[in-house]
Amino acid sequence: MNLPNKLSMLRIILIPVTMLFMLPISIYGFEPSGWNAFIESSGMTIAGIVFIIASITDFLDGQIARRFNMITNLGKFLDSLADKMLVIAVLIAFVALGRVSAWLLMIIVLREFMVTGIRLIASKQGVVMAAKMIGKIKTTTQMIAIIFLMFEPLIIKLTGASAAVPIIGDILFYISVIMTIISGLDYLIKNISYLKEAD
Repeated sequence: MNLPNKLSMLRIILIPVTMLFMLPISIYGFEPSGWNAFIESSGMTIAGIVFIIASITDFLDGQIARRFNMITNLGKFLDSLADKMLVIAVLIAFVALGRVSAWLLMIIVLREFMVTGIRLIASKQGVVMAAKMIGKIKTTTQMIAIIFLMFEPLIIKLTGASAAVPIIGDILFYISVIMTIISGLDYLIKNISYLKEAD
């Protein structure tokens, strides 16, 4: 496995680490009060730092693969899969925390299912699709929104702007959802031929 693929795998490995610091532990009545108090006060900031590290691996794996001619079919698959897993896992956690609407998350998840379905059909025809630029823009807007949401508690604590900060977070997240819809429609229109050939 080459370095870009290892970075994609690292991004996947960092997902449960991010979750660990985002969500308090509650397993069939087992709730460690000390740990959960720590998560309540500082966990989201640590999760944000881990998420930033994971996001940097997303930038690096593509840059390294292109610069040193390490682009592989496995790399195309892992890069896209790692992005989807990271973003969706974090957004599910935000839904659990009541910060993100489940309806908006549903739009993002359905888009990813649609794109994955088209890629599976294309792969059966011998075509392995890499992420397109509009998809990368979509992922970037999602990651920016998520990073802001993760650091909201810290920003509010430092600035005291408890009303304005969540509004900014909402706007950034709405922008990412709009880009998710646009990129999904773009992907469908440009690759609908694969669906027609599958018939």
